Amino acid sequence: MNYSHEVESMCTLTKGPHHGPAPIPEEGRWVKAYQISDISGLSHGIGWCAPQQGACKLTLNVKNGIIEEALVETLGCSGMTHSAAMAGEILPGKTLLEALNTDLVCDAINVAMREIFKQLVYGRSQTAFSEDGLPIGASLEDLGKGLRSQVGTIFSTGLKGVRYLELAEGYILSVAVDENGEAIGYKFVKVGKMLEDMRHGVDPKTAFEKNVGTYGRYENAPKYIDPREE
Repeated sequence: MNYSHEVESMCTLTKGPHHGPAPIPEEGRWVKAYQISDISGLSHGIGWCAPQQGACKLTLNVKNGIIEEALVETLGCSGMTHSAAMAGEILPGKTLLEALNTDLVCDAINVAMREIFKQLVYGRSQTAFSEDGLPIGASLEDLGKGLRSQVGTIFSTGLKGVRYLELAEGYILSVAVDENGEAIGYKFVKVGKMLEDMRHGVDPKTAFEKNVGTYGRYENAPKYIDPREE
């Protein structure tokens, strides 16, 4: 190691007490993190690309610095959605530091990795105070029925008002409208559960009908519209 002339000419002063890093909460323990292997926890990171055309939600379950589980959810960009497949293969088995410096192809996924890194190394995780954290596979709890990401899609204009297209319950089939022209409820189909039933041998018509539901003051409304056609 090289020192400048100015530093070499300085006298030595003894360093005071060394307390080390401040402890952070990790899976029910207080940990002084000196290296990546000291980091454990499950957390989430949200990322976006430069033109903010799409967004990524990344969930990682880290044990002793190693990514043991990854859930990648993307929205709004077809390229990013395909890149998520590569990210899903790349992330597990890497250290948290390796993953931070891995080419995850898409800016949004890279930003999500950066954000989740900050969450974990500062102890801001979902499992900060949960003894032993969560088991591998816990990220799937964030998904809806049929292991399908929960998506909300709403379109509206000043001229024609709002159109509900997809909400937490599922794909919107029709919207109930009252006498004032206000949306007061909707009929939906639980897409994930419907496809799950079909995979298990239920015929498509029955699977569709058994997974249709309504929300709000849908029944006996004076008018119903197809939000994609009307």
